[in-house]
Amino acid sequence: MVRERKEEVYRRVTDEIRATLEGERDLISSMATIACLLHHSLDYFFWTGFYRVVTPGELLIGPYQGTLGCLHISFDRGVCGAAAGRGETIIVPDVHQFPGHIACDPSSKSEIVVPVFNDRDELIAVLDVDSAEYDAFDEVDRRHLEEIVTFLRDKR
Repeated sequence: MVRERKEEVYRRVTDEIRATLEGERDLISSMATIACLLHHSLDYFFWTGFYRVVTPGELLIGPYQGTLGCLHISFDRGVCGAAAGRGETIIVPDVHQFPGHIACDPSSKSEIVVPVFNDRDELIAVLDVDSAEYDAFDEVDRRHLEEIVTFLRDKR
């Protein structure tokens, strides 16, 4: 997707997410809304969803759009686990080159995973987006997705 078009789509969907979540306090409903709106706005998104921190060092699948996802992921496995463990966004241009990648769906070629923190700066989840295209994600995706997950900071 051309950078200018990508920026435009992200601005529109970010405004839509912000407006939709205004006044919403529930975390799971908010995650479901974000996953849905993102997934249906960006055509290179193959799988879009959240993995929630349920116990120390473990993620459990949360609201998502796409094919069947892995149910449990430990912090020492895959891109989601690495992003959760490091507390930082990870962009992977080719998932087959990422050590320990978990192949939940063989159609996945590239991935971005963004940590989600609450208002006490505790890791509560990661936003995971996969694409069926190689090298689909860049700094534009990082910047906008990192902004979008901040909408979850005050949810319970």
